[in-house]
Amino acid sequence: MTSRVLEPMSFRNGVHARNRVWLAPMTNQQSHADGTLSDDELRWLEMRARGGFGVIETCAAHVALDGQGWPGELGVYDDRLMPGLTRLATTLGSHGALSIAQIFHGGTRAPSSLTGKRPWTASEPAEAPPGADLPRAATEEDIAGAIASFGAAAARASKAGFAGVELHGAHGYLLCQFLSATMNLRTDAWGGSLEGRARLVRETLRAVRGAVPARFLVGVRLSPEDFGNARGLDLDESLTVARWLAEDGADFIHVSLWDAKRNTRKRPDEHAVPLFRAALPREVALVAAGNVWTVADAEALLDRGADAVALGRAAVANPAWPLDAAQAGWEPRRPPLTVAELGERGLSAPFANYMRSWKGFVAD
Repeated sequence: MTSRVLEPMSFRNGVHARNRVWLAPMTNQQSHADGTLSDDELRWLEMRARGGFGVIETCAAHVALDGQGWPGELGVYDDRLMPGLTRLATTLGSHGALSIAQIFHGGTRAPSSLTGKRPWTASEPAEAPPGADLPRAATEEDIAGAIASFGAAAARASKAGFAGVELHGAHGYLLCQFLSATMNLRTDAWGGSLEGRARLVRETLRAVRGAVPARFLVGVRLSPEDFGNARGLDLDESLTVARWLAEDGADFIHVSLWDAKRNTRKRPDEHAVPLFRAALPREVALVAAGNVWTVADAEALLDRGADAVALGRAAVANPAWPLDAAQAGWEPRRPPLTVAELGERGLSAPFANYMRSWKGFVAD
């Protein structure tokens, strides 16, 4: 019997994916310094499309030069990047996968060493983290420019042939920084109440929705609660934001859970997925990610109300996870993996080195 996670899924705009297994957006540092697509990044993503993933998300790709978060980051900030973006979308589509470009701005996490400019965010903090830039508070011009840049990036992705975009509103990047009650201390219309703090992500979504055709997928990734660089987030506020984004035109909401087996911090007896499912209209797809490795892990999230699951580290180690999962009794390869094994799985040296940041993933 075929697992439900391998069954097709449909979005409210009529777009279909061949299954419910997504490649999560993974930082990989493989593209060129100017943001153009590299053969290495193409190889990594194409291998997962050939491996049967229904939806392939790119890494977080910057919509503006002042929003770049790390070296070797794919860009969507300029028309001159179109040949590589078109090549990527065409290649992924040729293997039957839906391609989604995750688009973002790093905000305070866009270091001057990369951008040549002082980073900006919702409001200037009292002090910068050790070794980091002290960001300045955003001006109205900064905010308007970012919204326009997201819209232009989405239009490029659509023209290139991608099936959709995902706004990165999680993990402490710009959109998440504005949502944060501790990082956004503004007293104008872009801060204060939840309505003010959510204004940037909502207006960005509306701008993106207005820049692309109706059959182009638009979604948002959210961090439900504090974790890592995502700070100042409240579970109930996140549920409200998700509901607002659905009203604003989101086709899907992608919740980043880090560990999908755990319940929420605020409500230790409740899991995030049923809460988000209840907050969203039935026609808005819910995608969940967080340390999903096995078919049973994935099915557990579907049982809780998710429409799809996104695999990160499991997809690094198992490039054909969906095809392999169709075999009875299959168990995924788990870390540690040697650099040579990672190379066989489509990771270049920079990406393999980056995976060392995940404790125990790369064998010494």
